[in-house]
Amino acid sequence: MVYAPQSPTLLYVTNPMCAWCYGFTPVVRRLKALWHRRLQVQVLFGDLHAHATDSLERVDKDYLAGSWHHVQKQVNLPFDYRFFTKQNYVYNTEPACRALLCVRLLRPVLTLEVLRAFHSAFYADGLDLKDTAVLVHLVGLFGIRENLFLALFESEEIMGQMEEEFDYVDRIGATTFPSVYVQTGQGLEKIAQGYVPLDELEQRLLQTLESG
Repeated sequence: MVYAPQSPTLLYVTNPMCAWCYGFTPVVRRLKALWHRRLQVQVLFGDLHAHATDSLERVDKDYLAGSWHHVQKQVNLPFDYRFFTKQNYVYNTEPACRALLCVRLLRPVLTLEVLRAFHSAFYADGLDLKDTAVLVHLVGLFGIRENLFLALFESEEIMGQMEEEFDYVDRIGATTFPSVYVQTGQGLEKIAQGYVPLDELEQRLLQTLESG
């Protein structure tokens, strides 16, 4: 799934409904801009409560609320805490991941931008990323036609590919989101697990490339 290109590849493992990823995606976008034409960024999506069927309980909401507060303190991004008043909410991230996989296949250059829009829609605007109509609207903002998106999104092939990606992410050891890897001559090397600021991420990248 990951290839050795002419320029180094940074592999960003994320999830559209991960709070720390919401804070970290701007860091990756900034790094990509700073390293324009010198670094390829590949986005993969990890299994965070994919296919969940049970509603969030109070203890789950308390844990999530604490996480949101930590992220907001770290990166000063908006959060809509009315989320925690929702009843019987099932925290299933698979549809949003599959939608972004479709984006990556249809318009790969837009993947990070649409990911950022998904983060904002969920955390700042309180939209339900399990709702297909919401997903259609969000990708439509980037010029992806509804019929083209839905044909891919609802196909058995893309569902199977999504499961393969979840399995791949597990195999490379990306059990914490966000995680960042760099493709070197020796294979994939993890340079970040969890949120790190831009200067630290860039320093780790440079050290890995110099040693690789």
